[in-house]
Amino acid sequence: MHGGGYVRGSAESSDADNRILVHALGCVVVSVAYRLSPETAFPGPLEDCYAALKWLHASAHALGIDPNRIAVKGESAGGGLAAGLALLARDRGEIPIILQVLTYPMIDDRPPVTPHPFAGEFVWTRGSNRFGWSCYLGCEPGLEGISPYAAPARAVDLGNLPPTFVATGALDLFLEENIDYARRLMWAGVPTELHVYPGSYHGFPLVGDTTLARRFNADIRAALLDAFSS
Repeated sequence: MHGGGYVRGSAESSDADNRILVHALGCVVVSVAYRLSPETAFPGPLEDCYAALKWLHASAHALGIDPNRIAVKGESAGGGLAAGLALLARDRGEIPIILQVLTYPMIDDRPPVTPHPFAGEFVWTRGSNRFGWSCYLGCEPGLEGISPYAAPARAVDLGNLPPTFVATGALDLFLEENIDYARRLMWAGVPTELHVYPGSYHGFPLVGDTTLARRFNADIRAALLDAFSS
């Protein structure tokens, strides 16, 4: 699932990275053209992702893939959709997921009690975040009663979720919520791998061929390869 704060982006925006994954891992990648907000607010975009997951599972034979070795992956808002999709798939009990890859996921609509003194100054700011969440939720973020499928950090029960890979940057606005989500997953007994890349802001792998970007991409490929090989 592509990023874009729930309000922009396209299924084609991650095409180059997806092709690299296909070549490196010998897997099939399906990029979801979910509807964007505010034209389509929650739960529409998440249900689009679930429909794609159901289609992928049902089409496994035609695509030549193993229906029991499906991972979900997304960055930023797409990471939030991937986390929400994993929760939804667990609770509906229709389709098994072997791994969720959450790259600086946008998972908590609530403003932090104590904002990080350095995070969130570049690319995706607090103002951008409030706008994106308002569009996706169709209401002011931070209110009571927001669904955990929309904002997975609100989920009370994180048990029985698939093994998880979480990546974030030390200067990313989502740093604290990402670390906290990984910690809670571990506390719930979910095998979880957390990577915090030093000096990195939101979307840092997109900047170019840097040492950190290469390390980030290698870490993701290794996590997917481990899951597909298990």
